[in-house]
Amino acid sequence: MTDLDRCLLVRMRGHAITDELAAWSRDGLGGVILYRDNIRDQEQLRTLIADLRAASPDVLVAVDDEGGDITRLEAATGSSYPGHRALGEIGDPALTWDVAAAIGGELAALGVNLDLAPVADVNTNPMNPIIGVRSFGADPGVVAAHSAAFVGGLQSRGVAACAKHFPGHGDTDRDSHLTLPTVSRDEADLRRIDLPPFAAAIQAGVRSVMSAHVLVPALDTEPATVSERILTGLLRAEMGFEGVVITDALNMNAIQDTMGIEAGAVRAMSAGADLLCLDTDWETQQAVRHALAREARSRPAFRARLTQAAERVSALAEWADPETEAEADPALGLRAARRALLVSIGDGAPLPLAGPPYVVQLRVTPDRAGIGGRAASLLATLLELDPRVDGVTLTAEPDPEAVLPAAAGRPLVVAVRDAHRHEWQRRTIEGLCARRPDAVVVSTGLPSDRDLAPGRFLCTYGGGRAQVRAAAEALLGAPEDGR
Repeated sequence: MTDLDRCLLVRMRGHAITDELAAWSRDGLGGVILYRDNIRDQEQLRTLIADLRAASPDVLVAVDDEGGDITRLEAATGSSYPGHRALGEIGDPALTWDVAAAIGGELAALGVNLDLAPVADVNTNPMNPIIGVRSFGADPGVVAAHSAAFVGGLQSRGVAACAKHFPGHGDTDRDSHLTLPTVSRDEADLRRIDLPPFAAAIQAGVRSVMSAHVLVPALDTEPATVSERILTGLLRAEMGFEGVVITDALNMNAIQDTMGIEAGAVRAMSAGADLLCLDTDWETQQAVRHALAREARSRPAFRARLTQAAERVSALAEWADPETEAEADPALGLRAARRALLVSIGDGAPLPLAGPPYVVQLRVTPDRAGIGGRAASLLATLLELDPRVDGVTLTAEPDPEAVLPAAAGRPLVVAVRDAHRHEWQRRTIEGLCARRPDAVVVSTGLPSDRDLAPGRFLCTYGGGRAQVRAAAEALLGAPEDGR
């Protein structure tokens, strides 16, 4: 085993471990991160993780499972648990602890021992395309309390948590998957707004922190992931974090297009990162490995840095001990989603609707991170509850006059997601509601679209399956069995 192998968290392809990955795991690979395309069903996932563990008992097996919009275990259907913003709106950290413990229990039962959650970013910019409802909110105190609770619940099941994205990705209007965003706050506001949730997570014992691919001029002229001032000076020396620093994926354009993956890996390690996330193909992973090895051969200080990082990763793997017998409460997520649902009647008629509605569902193409277009379908969820429901899904601006005839004689529901960021959606909502002021607008994002609805408005604060189900129940009426 080499220290540099221990410092890599790599993506794999397919549903089964390859001979190359098995050999690399035996040689001391730090971890494997699993995505939607690695998971067919729970039986296959158990077999895959068992094979990884057979190759290396101390390999980290990681996923991104935040609840709400971001889930790996339930990517095909949507999460059974509400996401961060919904939990923040409820305002009950004990419930957040319970939800995180439930997610952790499901991960633990499958052998996953590292969950790249919670999102500790304070989402103060409503135009943020990548954080949004993944954040617990725009108030630092709320985000801090719920970040700490999520860490506690998750880690109670022996699954390591990861607070992300340090030092804060909430005040941007760009997605670091696509470009290098800039956080323009001054240092005083950074310390007042962005840092408290990370401090709370550290106080709660979080085992890892993920760096953000953002430029923070108030702190450094280098992106945070490759900034020694931010990772070593601020996070470790000043804030006292002693766990594992994980980079966000180094193939994201914020790094790939500005310095390249290989140089980014070397610079991140030099700055204080311990585990380098490589959401890349095998060839790129090996190129990064060789780049680290070249640097280690030429710089004794870099070799020492690799050794330090490898020791931290090994300590994390030793700590992580998933509680495979954790009990689950399958109804917890839906109960929480019902509590989070915002229902504004205004001058409209009370809910439930008078009959099965016609649904106009406005959707955007999924971005690179899969956020914004993968929300559970309100139309499909309503159809599950009542097959008489009808509707259409649109990905571009329609002529309202062409849409409305199909809704004649029926209640009209317009389903949207953050229309304040998509002008064609705003125009569509305005056009439909002008002609049908009785329409109900349902947002599966933030409540910024409420001003477009003259009457009834619902907001789920996220597109998880449980959250969309809660909205569907409000429209049609609670199920007779009360579940």
